[in-house]
Amino acid sequence: MKLIFIRHGDPDYDHDGLTATGAREAQLLNPRVKGMKIDQCFVSPLGRAKETAELGLAGTGIKPVELPWLREFCPPVIKRPDRPERDSVCWDWLPKDFCSRPELFDADRWGDVPEMAAGSVREEYDRVCASLDELLAKNGYERDGRMYRAVRPNNDTLVFFCHFGLTCVCLSHLINVSPMVLWQGTCCAPTSVTTVVTEERREGEAYFRATSIGDTGHLYAASTEPSFAARFCECWKNTDERHD
Repeated sequence: MKLIFIRHGDPDYDHDGLTATGAREAQLLNPRVKGMKIDQCFVSPLGRAKETAELGLAGTGIKPVELPWLREFCPPVIKRPDRPERDSVCWDWLPKDFCSRPELFDADRWGDVPEMAAGSVREEYDRVCASLDELLAKNGYERDGRMYRAVRPNNDTLVFFCHFGLTCVCLSHLINVSPMVLWQGTCCAPTSVTTVVTEERREGEAYFRATSIGDTGHLYAASTEPSFAARFCECWKNTDERHD
């Protein structure tokens, strides 16, 4: 089985839609999507993902199924160590803060860090992962510890139009790493494609392997630079790039 996670285009967060750049990125995604063998397609209920799906799937005749749990990962806000007086999302920590907490790199203990526990982040993470596993079980793969039992092994392709934070949650569950490692150490630019596939090296025993994370080949094929969203400044003096 192949799972393909597609991030929405450059977002207009104020209106939960796409910027003009984001719409162009989604249009450039379309030829790539048309080349995929899509057996099932799903979309987040948020507008920016739905607009991306509409443009990306244009001409395919595919109508994606909306799944509530595919919305951007949304546990209650937390208090970030460097600014405890303000509400923050769970993934945008300063490197010096998350690197000083070994538990955040542990697949089992990351949710025990006080800031995460106070925000019930692990509870929301578990809810999303349970929903993912329920979908996979319906399609022949049942979670068994850190692996999956290939009850009905297949070569189907499932496509998800969703979000960076949510994709990291799903990927961390599939390959058994802390989501903080992916939230802080990877980047999925707008309309990028992340692909994971099962490997059944022993009959009936499956594990997922990521073959690409945040691939933007369709943009480069059109001589288009990916939007900077999801990244922070490459150098401190780059005043035109996001710092916080």
